[in-house]
Amino acid sequence: MKRLAGKTALVTGAARGIGLAFAQAYVREGARVAIADIDIERARGAAEEIGAAAIAVPLDVMRPESIGRAVADTVEGLGRIDILVNNAALFTAAPIVEIDVADYRRVFDVNVGGTLFMLQAVARHMIARGGGGKIINMASQAGRRGEALVAVYCATKAAVISLTQSAGLDLIRHGINVNAIAPGVVDGEHWDGVDAFFAKYENKAPGQKKKEVGAAVPFGRMGTAQDLTGMAIFLASDEADYIVAQTYNVDGGQWMS
Repeated sequence: MKRLAGKTALVTGAARGIGLAFAQAYVREGARVAIADIDIERARGAAEEIGAAAIAVPLDVMRPESIGRAVADTVEGLGRIDILVNNAALFTAAPIVEIDVADYRRVFDVNVGGTLFMLQAVARHMIARGGGGKIINMASQAGRRGEALVAVYCATKAAVISLTQSAGLDLIRHGINVNAIAPGVVDGEHWDGVDAFFAKYENKAPGQKKKEVGAAVPFGRMGTAQDLTGMAIFLASDEADYIVAQTYNVDGGQWMS
């Protein structure tokens, strides 16, 4: 039997990258999935490619009314929400003395505020309908330690880890398991943008930082979105019922905790 048979999932930032890989993996395991993204046209294309088990819903996690509408659209389209993956996030980098207030607020609003208020909205739905659920937040190895050029992003992901702990302890009484995944360096469209920041601030050639971080991973290469799907499926499944408020490293051996 498929591990998520009969379940429904809402995955944020799922029009591409890690979020899309999770949505595809969930469907393979028997779930129906709402692909939520600010880029609704790309989300619709992804849902069409997956097939009848997927729908697309517009979502801007910086806007509370958009969060409420995305939850309502998912419930209308799929009947309920059993699984939430808080994947939508932004990256930024700058030396401490160059951090811009507007950029700081935008990244915190998406990475922390978006995670919190998306979690809150879905938890309210899960509590009202009964039966519990699974909420998976996307943290990062960057939340485990600081980086000279990545203070804001590191701080947001540390906040996601802390939020996972607090929400996990609060919501388990309702049968809602809240846990997180902390990836390491994951190849893809996202890391092309990260590489550009380091090219700017470390005076590196385009692609150089990417090669360096990949070579530094104990496993021997950068991760891929597919390397994370096993943990995402496990934490969404009944096998994870006794796991509460944890953040799991899936990073090729970069961080041990």
